Formats: sequence, structure tokens, C-alpha cells
Amino acid sequence: MKDILKKIRKYEIQIRKVVDNKMQGDFSSVFKGSGLEFDDVRSYQYGDDIRSIDWNVSAKGHGTFVKTFKEDKEQAVFFMVDVSASEEIGIPGKQKGDIGKEICGVLTLAAARESSQVGLLCFSDINETFLKPGKGVKYAYEIITKLYKLVPKSVKTDINKSISLTLNRLKKRSVVFLISDFIDEGYHKNLKALAKKHDVIIIQVLDKREVELPRLGIIPIYEKESKQTVWVNSSSAQFRNKLGRQYTERRSSLEEFCKKHQINHLQVHTDDNYVPQLIKLFKIRNKTTKRV
Repeated sequence: MKDILKKIRKYEIQIRKVVDNKMQGDFSSVFKGSGLEFDDVRSYQYGDDIRSIDWNVSAKGHGTFVKTFKEDKEQAVFFMVDVSASEEIGIPGKQKGDIGKEICGVLTLAAARESSQVGLLCFSDINETFLKPGKGVKYAYEIITKLYKLVPKSVKTDINKSISLTLNRLKKRSVVFLISDFIDEGYHKNLKALAKKHDVIIIQVLDKREVELPRLGIIPIYEKESKQTVWVNSSSAQFRNKLGRQYTERRSSLEEFCKKHQINHLQVHTDDNYVPQLIKLFKIRNKTTKRV
């Protein structure tokens, strides 16, 4: 555990230095989101931005009303981390799950040092662990320790259920990091709802072994989530093309969905150095996020 914490701390310092020294603005803007939360509604006045009109309230027939917002000086940052069996693909120590945990640890520590409240949901097809947002570096280390010591009870995945839980538990507008390989279906509607209520950042962790199987002829493949063994011809062009097509479609589909709904999206491969990729993501947020 000491080695893990040392590595996380090293990466956190590295990212912070680059963001603070080489970008316009400061590291705190990465976690600030819009800095605004819904307060109330009032009657529409000449000059108000029509985008602020609350159409649900206005439709009641008592006039036109606009939403008002108040500044939120204390940002909450919430991490949703997939710990299902599909995250175990890759080299031991650099599996998808390992990379996801590292990224969560680095960002948890960074957010805590910016005085943000930090919380965590680890999920499979059930709530594996939930820690409500809290403040302080000590609490951040508690979250990291809990994350690494967690032994999942289930091997399956249900992203939709985990998003639903987050929507019900998080009452305050937050920056939400959703870290998963996204090998699942049926979660888009809830993800769209999450993006409307919170500032969502998707981190999709991938491994080339999902598509680049060695040509070994007919081999057994054990699927951990279904607990079934399937025999496939790994040398078959048809099988390999199908595998590659499914892999590409999953990536492209999520990428297009995120663009459409203004969700920050980052793809990370297990054999890549994810630090420069996080810095690139933060550079985008540093330029586009409203400061408070």
C-alpha cells in the first residue's frame, strides 16, 4: 500500500506542476465545474437570457419564469469506479482496474488539496461501497485505502444502476468522474440525466488484449462476468474482424454520445502513460470552465 500511495502522490505532484506552471489559470479550475447551483425562479424580465427560462414552471400559465443560480464556493467531486470482473483484463499490476484505481487515487488527492469535498462509489452490478463526499486530505487517503482494499462481492456490471444510485444520493451539483471500460448497455438515458444535473467526466479504460488475441486456433475463453467458457477460433478472420468491430463501435458510440451531451471524455489504454492525457483533459477544462 505504501508503494501505491507513493506512486499516486508522485503523479499528483507532476500533474499539478504542469497545470499550474504551463497553463493559463490554476489547478483549482479543473474541479470547479460551473461553480453555480440552482437557487430559485423569478419572473422573466426584459434582457434575461432566454436559455435561463424554466419552461416547466412557465407552462403552468402564471407567466414566464427564469431560473436563478447562486455561487457554490465549495465544490464537490465524486468518483464512480467500475470494479467488475471485466476490469481484470491486462498485465497484473496494469490491468484496467489497476489503472482506473490509480487515476481515481491521483484525482482524489488532487481534489482534496483544492479544498473540494470528495466522495466515492465503487460498483459492479451492485453498490460495492459508497462514501459520501467529505473534506480534507486525511479523508482522501481514507477513500484511496478503501478503494484498494475493496474485494468486490459481484463480478457483473450494471452502469445504469450505479448512475441511478448516484442521481439519488448526490443532491448537490458536483463534478462526477465515471471510470469504467463501459462494456455494458442500457445506461445512456441515465447518463444523459446525470450530465444535466452534474458536470460529468468520462474516463474509459481500455486494453489492447480485448481485440488483439494471439492466433492460437480453437481455444477456450472464460468469461468472468457470465462464468461461462466459450470455445472460439482465435485464428479465424471472421472472429477477429467481429471482435475488432465491436471494440471500435463501443469506443466510437460513447465518444459521440459524450460530444452530443457536452460530457468530457477521455480514453486511456493500460499500456499508456495516462498522466499526459489527464493534463490534456485538464487543459481543455481550464480553458472552458467558468471560474468562481
